[in-house]
Amino acid sequence: MKRPVAAIEGLGTFSPGKVLTNADFERMLDTSDTWIRERTGIRERHIASPQETVAYMAREASVKALAESGLAATDLDTIIVSTATPDRPLPSAACDLQALLGASNAAAFDIGAACSGWIYALTVAESMIAAGASRRVLVVGAEKLSAIADYTDRSTCVLFGDGAGAAVLAPSDGTRGILGAHLKSDGTLAELLYRPGGGSVEPPSEQMIKNRSYFIRMAGREVFKSAVRSMADAADRVLEQAGLTSEQVDLLIPHQANIRIIEATAEHAHIPPERLFVNVDRFGNTSSASVPLALDEARQSGRLKPGMIVLLVAFGAGFTWGAILLRW
Repeated sequence: MKRPVAAIEGLGTFSPGKVLTNADFERMLDTSDTWIRERTGIRERHIASPQETVAYMAREASVKALAESGLAATDLDTIIVSTATPDRPLPSAACDLQALLGASNAAAFDIGAACSGWIYALTVAESMIAAGASRRVLVVGAEKLSAIADYTDRSTCVLFGDGAGAAVLAPSDGTRGILGAHLKSDGTLAELLYRPGGGSVEPPSEQMIKNRSYFIRMAGREVFKSAVRSMADAADRVLEQAGLTSEQVDLLIPHQANIRIIEATAEHAHIPPERLFVNVDRFGNTSSASVPLALDEARQSGRLKPGMIVLLVAFGAGFTWGAILLRW
């Protein structure tokens, strides 16, 4: 087992106050609470107000993470934000967050890996610390998926929620921190989960709005199969890298996409249900905010304790997937 070079020193999350329940969807669409719960495990999800922008939610989560780490925003030398729903195309969400925090000494940039984004960002941050390029890195996953969800499409809109999670990463004392990371992607499957409109190929236009191509499109069955296979493989590879087995994992915290994917991934990774953390029922799929939201709730609820071996794994549009193994 390698000696960890970077560890999470502070963790913080934010969820909007507005909650959209399955009963609300019953009034909006031809669907039912039973249909949604049986297929996704989701009962409710948090939805951001117009004032709760991605930058705002990222700041709220970041302030908590900084307070826990004992650092000021000016102590940061790098800010990495993962988001598929930035407030605007330019500049980056990370630069907007830097300005809100007053983190005047930090370089700031975004990572686009959709639901895998926080895993990707944490891996980049750990690599920068290992290389000596940074010492205190703020890693944020923040999403406002309600802004790109098609609320006429019952197969997708019931899945998504909004929120943010942030972590401060700093050099480890060697007793805790990141033990291994594995990232992978397959761009040949991009159109199984994507947004066709709104970019430079199909810029905003009256026709784009009419075609509803601004919104998320997903081939659910194909995504399910790829997600389970890819996350299980990532789990195996990161465990092998660290010289550990699934029996040594104390807690699995997967991307909270839907309950079927979560349970199938745990089964394929040989992690029993009692070592699996799930909160998809109350948050839905929050993309890159999903893993930090679940990690923080696991800690707050007492499921996550110091010294535990924790496996984080995610899958998202791209396709992208990855896993991180850490000692808490």
